[in-house]
Amino acid sequence: MWPSSHIHIPLCVTFFLLLLQIWRELFSPLHALNFGIGGDATQHVLWRLQNGELDHINPKVVVVWVGTNNHGHTAEQVAECQGAILVSKIYFIALGSFASREEPKSLREKNTRVNEFVQQALPTLPWANFLNLDDGFVHSDGTISHNDMYDYLHLTRAAYARVCRPLYDKVKRLLEEQDRMVS
Repeated sequence: MWPSSHIHIPLCVTFFLLLLQIWRELFSPLHALNFGIGGDATQHVLWRLQNGELDHINPKVVVVWVGTNNHGHTAEQVAECQGAILVSKIYFIALGSFASREEPKSLREKNTRVNEFVQQALPTLPWANFLNLDDGFVHSDGTISHNDMYDYLHLTRAAYARVCRPLYDKVKRLLEEQDRMVS
């Protein structure tokens, strides 16, 4: 149970979890807000942030999980736009883009490069964190199971549960760190 000081502190999470049990279990008690829109690309998130999406709230942590839908953009362009999203004094957690497609394809390689570029840029942003939750989804033969990604792109409920537990732990640590800094 979170201390009462967290009751009215929003946490913005930008992915589609609102209807899932894991969202209700982990993030709803934090009074988290979900601004995720299916099909979002980095430029859409950046536009909304630049045009007031967070203007009337004061989040302590923002989780950004975007980039896979940037079809037609290079890995460098996707990472650059993600970097623009993260340029703020709010604590950000940038979730790594997941491997996708049943077997290795160019999108997987692109997502890997995006993750590498973002990780390289983050040391210059002390309030930004990178969290790669992709471990275990790609099997030793290079395939992904439909039990983890039903269409080899979107996570199943079970996969969301695996991903959200460590994300929740990271969010909790950042909130506790901020509380210590204020005390």
